[in-house]
Amino acid sequence: MLNQSLQTPDFFRLSELFSLKDLFDAKVHLGHKKGCRHRLMEPYLFGCRLDQDIIDLDQTMEHLQAALNFTAHVAYRGGIILFVSRRRQFGPLIENTSRDCGEYAHTRYWQGGLLTNAPIQYGTGVRLPDLIIFLSTLNNVFQQHVGIRDAAKMNIPTVGVVDSNCNPSLVTYPVPGNDDTPAAMELYCRLFKMTITRAKDKRRQMELLLGLSAASTPSS
Repeated sequence: MLNQSLQTPDFFRLSELFSLKDLFDAKVHLGHKKGCRHRLMEPYLFGCRLDQDIIDLDQTMEHLQAALNFTAHVAYRGGIILFVSRRRQFGPLIENTSRDCGEYAHTRYWQGGLLTNAPIQYGTGVRLPDLIIFLSTLNNVFQQHVGIRDAAKMNIPTVGVVDSNCNPSLVTYPVPGNDDTPAAMELYCRLFKMTITRAKDKRRQMELLLGLSAASTPSS
């Protein structure tokens, strides 16, 4: 049952959830001022207008699709997904999103060693997240979120929205896009919630079909 999902590139039909126009309307293409640009984000930029970086939405489409697809496969297999952001204005939105899809959120100060020192802090046998979604990869304008480094040390895959002033190098699935506009953040949260919910519903549907098939097969 689990391997069946790997035989189709878009098993969960996530490509129908959003369009390039949706990204444009949510202002996902708007980056920061040119002076704040991180050099590793230059391949993801379309250009610069009035000293403001413009993110290439064609690349955002491709990377967002890949990130949603990976998220769906983790949820489909019963993995633990953690939403993370340090932006206070989006804390309630992210916490509500994680609760609505049955997952977890961390929107406050990230204590060092939260992942790398987990057995000592929480005791042996603690289960770490199977995927961490960073809806903002920065603590402030220039400082990267400590959780990204810790996740990389622990080989925990990450999805991260990376604005033009971010470093995408340690993020497993970077999604180039605006990370500080309410419309963009609402779009990200809606897409990830729909993706996780769809994957879990698909798992329940497959288990039900498998159970019915097993019940209808006569025992020898």
